[in-house]
Amino acid sequence: MGLLTFSINVTLDGCVDHQEGIVDDETHALFTRLLDESGAMLWGRVTYEMMESFWPAVARGDLEAPPTTTEWAVTLESKPKYVVSMTRTDFPWTNSHHITGDLREGIQKIKDATPAGILLGSVGLAAELDRLDLIDEYRMLVHPRIAGHGPTLYESGLPGTRQLELISAQPLRNGAVAMHYRRAG
Repeated sequence: MGLLTFSINVTLDGCVDHQEGIVDDETHALFTRLLDESGAMLWGRVTYEMMESFWPAVARGDLEAPPTTTEWAVTLESKPKYVVSMTRTDFPWTNSHHITGDLREGIQKIKDATPAGILLGSVGLAAELDRLDLIDEYRMLVHPRIAGHGPTLYESGLPGTRQLELISAQPLRNGAVAMHYRRAG
């Protein structure tokens, strides 16, 4: 069974707005390595649509991008992409699959079928999956910024505190810190 890893960019004040993080070769290389080591991506509809509107064009070469950005796009293109949505059923992007039915059962089935693990990249979906005790690890890239606005991590709340065990902390040249935690106990 593969692990479900919540991986996201976050500012010091918890903001997860994708426009607030530092976007450079080092951060793209970091996320490409994470994706390369994983077997699939998992998103909610909103994140899927944001990603679908940009990354396939980069992977095809329709948009000019630095090599590390293109490498991320090509890696993403090749991976299975699972989407949780109650409102959309058609997901034409390469290797995209709709998760239907019971959320816990659907995610567990994907975890069981993906030994290399799954990267979860949607904040709202992460909160729901954390409520269901399905997230095994957390990979946060903490950016040296205070955004002063949302959206923020877990703004919808959790039923209780999550105890985590630090696996690693890697500072990047740009001042961000790649944090890797595993659920304790």
